Amino acid sequence: MKTRTLTCTLLLLVALTLAGCGGSSGGGGSESTVLVGAGSTLVAPLVAQWSSDYAKRTGVTVTYGAIGSGGGIAQITARTVDFGASDAPFTSDQASACKDCVQLPWALGATLASYNLKGAPAKLKLSGPVLADIFLGKIRHWNDSAIAKLNAGTTLPSTTITPIYRSDGSGDTYAFTDYLAKVSPEAKSKLGVSTQVNFPTGIGGKGNDGVASVLGRTNGGIGYLGISYVFGNKLDYALIRNEAGKFPVPGPDTITAAAETVKTIPADNAISLTNPPASAPAAYPISTFTYVLFPKTSDKASALRDFITYAIGPGQKLGAKLQFAPLPAHVVAADKKTLAKLG
Repeated sequence: MKTRTLTCTLLLLVALTLAGCGGSSGGGGSESTVLVGAGSTLVAPLVAQWSSDYAKRTGVTVTYGAIGSGGGIAQITARTVDFGASDAPFTSDQASACKDCVQLPWALGATLASYNLKGAPAKLKLSGPVLADIFLGKIRHWNDSAIAKLNAGTTLPSTTITPIYRSDGSGDTYAFTDYLAKVSPEAKSKLGVSTQVNFPTGIGGKGNDGVASVLGRTNGGIGYLGISYVFGNKLDYALIRNEAGKFPVPGPDTITAAAETVKTIPADNAISLTNPPASAPAAYPISTFTYVLFPKTSDKASALRDFITYAIGPGQKLGAKLQFAPLPAHVVAADKKTLAKLG
């Protein structure tokens, strides 16, 4: 794990050096262009697909460091990358610190509750309040009556529950705590909603890799991970009850159902999809947009504009096999208005 993290860091540093030495300010022509981004691990698999496809289409190199949403916000604020990516929108303080940065949703995914429990079936059912009580340390064993009630007919082991959380600033943490805060007043009060919170119990892991590593060696563990990571590594995950009382399987269709509940888009493009209303019975309840962050003024404005236009356009077709849903048309329209501010 340390070797993989070091490798990612070195790749990002090399990319930063290339960007500083050879980057072109144009988006086409014969000059080589290097765009450097960093941030969200949830969207990283999709950005990797975009980067490969976009290089074939245009010859433009896009290098991305999956360092977590908090790191992406910090890097774009410091202007050490051309764009950041975060599953959490800017807070007011972060927006102010970034000095004339904007954000727009460019991918639509989900955060899953993945678990490792010997003697239990796949796709155990959990509710939002139960999930909140687990991460608050109030439900301590897998055969607790609250879990057993949701899984009638299933014999659950008495294994101790170990919550596993992101130790770094993470958009998955934001989406997860945003959901918990909506279904549990106690979680809202004690945890809050942020990319990094102080969980009262459990074990931390850095990045999706770190959480999955801890989860893999912890019988009774439960953690939250990006959907692409869970499906790509064939991890067990829970079905979460939505407001309609249903337990939808997470995937592009159920994520789309959540996104369709959004009717208006605020000026800053910050949209919360978690815990959609009962009028959307097919909606997965911990769905989330992930955002690209960039300054309005950039010496690579043309290249950056072209790449983001690709990502929210033809690039969306690459998301399905990674369990990302396509952006709704009205979100794309709002994105294009925001992208017009880049110059």
